[in-house]
Amino acid sequence: MVAKKSLDALRREIDRIDTEIHELIRRRTRVVESVRDLKKGQAIKIRPAREDEILYRLVADHTGNFPKRELTRIWRELIVATLSFEGPFSVAVYANEDDDGCRDLARDFYGSYTPMTAYPSARRVIETVQSNGATVGVLPLPRPDDKEPWWPHLVGQSEDAPRIIARLPFSGPGNGRDANAEAVVICPVDREETGRDRSWLVIEADDQPGLTPLVAAMKETGLSTRFSASWRDQQAGGPWYYLIEVDGFVGAQDRAVSRFIDAFGSPVNRVVCLGSYGIPLSAEELAPAPEEKPAARRGRKSTAKSTPASRKRRS
Repeated sequence: MVAKKSLDALRREIDRIDTEIHELIRRRTRVVESVRDLKKGQAIKIRPAREDEILYRLVADHTGNFPKRELTRIWRELIVATLSFEGPFSVAVYANEDDDGCRDLARDFYGSYTPMTAYPSARRVIETVQSNGATVGVLPLPRPDDKEPWWPHLVGQSEDAPRIIARLPFSGPGNGRDANAEAVVICPVDREETGRDRSWLVIEADDQPGLTPLVAAMKETGLSTRFSASWRDQQAGGPWYYLIEVDGFVGAQDRAVSRFIDAFGSPVNRVVCLGSYGIPLSAEELAPAPEEKPAARRGRKSTAKSTPASRKRRS
């Protein structure tokens, strides 16, 4: 009987906590509605860097037995749910009979109820986002051996062309059919710096300088290269395009890009920034956090890392 009373008491405490959580969600929603009113006139209201910073901060500050991956999933659902009433929000995703990995990643990151449309070609995804048929697009992560890469379709577009804004999975692999699937998100919105970013640059050159000297020139100017690939339209000819992924938040007008062009020496027509993304949470960051003892919890201060960029208030 005593055990049953204790169990009933614990259940009543859980109910009280659930009510408090629900009220906090409603309070948060009212604040987001005020943000929405301030954003009137903006065609696209998402702030990918702001979304990443929320998760960086919460995961860094998390303690106890509740799993961090599930914590990030809860917050992604909460973020995307509020996006839906800030304005129309939908996803165009690459998927076909042989490759459904992007759709699983899109669902994990953009919520269980967000409208999603699958397209059998990456180009259709890009065109849909470009024409405002979807807010964001999810495409396979570029590979060096892609026979028909999609990323050249983002080169030469207008200033409001879709750009890379995120890399998936953000919180480790989910339970999709392809545990090794990776993707990027595109959207015609400017991304802000978080302090833990990587960027994608495309170098256009009339001749074929090769990836090795390009990567060497990047290193000479202080840009650490993570990935590289090249492509040229073999039928139509034209210039060579080199895709380079580098550490840090780098734009086409960045001084490091100018230094690279000078250091390379060979003629470079232009450098196009295809976007950037916040580095996904690592396995170490998502590992179980030690449970704090009650005495240690009192007076605890946040241990979340802060950078000048992350201290800027974004909404």
